[in-house]
Parts: sequence; structure tokens; C-alpha cells
Amino acid sequence: MSKSQITFNVELRERTGTGGSRAARRDGFVPGVLYGGGEDPVAISLKRNEVQKAIETGHFLSSTATLVHKGEKQLVIPQAIQMHPVTDQPMHVDLFRVSRDQKIKVEVQVHFKGEEVSPGLKKGGTLNVVRHTVELLVPAGNIPESLDADVSTLEIGDNVKISDISLPGDAEPTITDRDFTIATIAGRTAAAEPAADADEEEGDEGEAAEAESED
Repeated sequence: MSKSQITFNVELRERTGTGGSRAARRDGFVPGVLYGGGEDPVAISLKRNEVQKAIETGHFLSSTATLVHKGEKQLVIPQAIQMHPVTDQPMHVDLFRVSRDQKIKVEVQVHFKGEEVSPGLKKGGTLNVVRHTVELLVPAGNIPESLDADVSTLEIGDNVKISDISLPGDAEPTITDRDFTIATIAGRTAAAEPAADADEEEGDEGEAAEAESED
């Protein structure tokens, strides 16, 4: 199932609150709330098997989905999902209305390619991943499946930065003040490098948090 194929056939949920949620779960549904888009929140029920399949894609919270109700469709972005602590079954889903052209923030997985031919790795170096995901600002209808980081030509001491990764033309990283590092090829004697990279990562997160608080 690709990101564009996540579809939920939903029903409006007349009973709300704890009792309504329990009734929905007994009938094989996952209770949820649809909100945003300048409209009032709506209580809905999603088919449990469709929610489970979406979770199994591995990118449920980083992709859009289409809600279908009586033939009408609504593009949404999942905001949160509550899982049962024992059975690990989905218990509740929050969904946010979006349009295809609306830019949203989303975490996109980084895939590394060329590891088998990287000269630095062949010499005994280690791929030190600083960022497994990158947060992008991208139109909801054009979220990439993943980002490709090519390490096939890297030597020990080289790195991959965000500028080395091809992004969709209408997407940009939310961190724009520097060309941040995605991964490095560390040598056997470069034991201190991971700590330095961790410091950089903490700096990224701290600055991102400050930016959010300023917003």
C-alpha cells in the first residue's frame, strides 16, 4: 500500500464519549475525530482492519489518507493514534482535514543507497546516521515516499548533507538556516565523531523547539 492508496471508509459516530467509543470498538471499528479545515470537529468510526493495514505500511503518521463517506471524499493527515497498551490494537485516531495544495510539516524517512560500493565503508569505515528522518514542509498531495541519500562515492571522513539529497520541487526542509548533516562515514579511530554528531543533533532539536515556541 503506497501513501496515495491509504483509504478509510468511515461512518459518522452519533454516540460520543466513552460509551460511544466502546460501542464502536465492539462492532469492529476504531473511534476517531475529524477536525481542522475551518469546520467543526466530527466524531467518526473507521474500520479496524483498514486502520491496521494503514499502520502496517510504516508511514501512517507521515502520509495523507482519503476518507470516504457516502461517496464523498476528504483528504486528511493523521495527527495521532492511541494504541492499547496490552493488545497493541488501535483504540482512537485523530485526523486533520487538508487540501492537496496545503503545505504541512511531515517527517520523511531517509533511505541510504550505495553502501555496498562505498570506498569508505569498504576500508572499514562505519555509516554514522545523524538523521533517520527529515522534517519537510511540503504540499499534502505531494509527500515523497522517502528521501534517498547516496553514499556510493564517500570516503572515510566524508558526509551527506541535506543539499546532497534531491527534494521535490515544492518541498523544503523546515531547518533552513544551515546545510545540516544527514550521515557521515566514520573511521575506526574516529570514536569521538558520533558524540560530535549527537551534539549537532541536539542543537538542531533545540533550535527547532525554539522556533516552534516563537511561532
